[in-house]
Amino acid sequence: MIPRIDHIAGETFHGRRGAVENAFRYGIDYVMLRPEEETPTPRLFGRNRGGLASLWDTDHGGAPKKGRGAPWAREVLAAHGLAGVTEGPLYLLAQPRMLGHVFNPVSFWLAHDADHVLHAVIAEVTNTFGDRHSYLCARPDHAEITRADTLTATKIFHVSPFQPISGGYAFRFDIREDRIGIWIDYSNGNEGLIATLTGKRRPLTSAGLLRAALRRPFGSRRVLGLIHWQAFRLWWKGGTYRPRPTPPADEVSR
Repeated sequence: MIPRIDHIAGETFHGRRGAVENAFRYGIDYVMLRPEEETPTPRLFGRNRGGLASLWDTDHGGAPKKGRGAPWAREVLAAHGLAGVTEGPLYLLAQPRMLGHVFNPVSFWLAHDADHVLHAVIAEVTNTFGDRHSYLCARPDHAEITRADTLTATKIFHVSPFQPISGGYAFRFDIREDRIGIWIDYSNGNEGLIATLTGKRRPLTSAGLLRAALRRPFGSRRVLGLIHWQAFRLWWKGGTYRPRPTPPADEVSR
């Protein structure tokens, strides 16, 4: 079976709880591919080359614009004792560049065993200051990750200036052949945030990319604009602004 690139014309929801509440929902485009495989690409999609939309290894797996792609992810899995259960397909789920511009608040490396069973996820988080940190999600026993599993991580990375660097994340993943569902629940006492990404998986086509460009012009530039608009709304509602701290020294934590 020839690996394919999937297009997830999905939806993201963010709901903030606590003294200052805020919520929004909007459409978003992700692609999902096996970066270690040679995969046929639509005419309008570039793989490490330009196109209406494109995905570059240098955008993932390490510092922004200095990424090493899949070799980085394999090294992370091995360093955490997961190589034996992630020797199968490795997928990258990320927003593509649109007209050369990219910004991924969070992308995901999905690591499977030889039977295509999911055993680990690396959530690669990038903030608007150009910093990046990744959270490795796996069960303590390294068993299959199912939709019923809740995987936790301690928050150590500055994402929103309206949230503290404390508390923790609870991740849930529901990755199927026809759709994806990801839920990230941040909690810090009485404050918190739920963020979701859901959508159907369809083969990536030039026609689908054109429809996405018409529905959501400017791609990740639009995402950045929406992030800053929501930040303004939080400030207007009385949210406490916290300056950017020094990023964590380690690239990856659990």
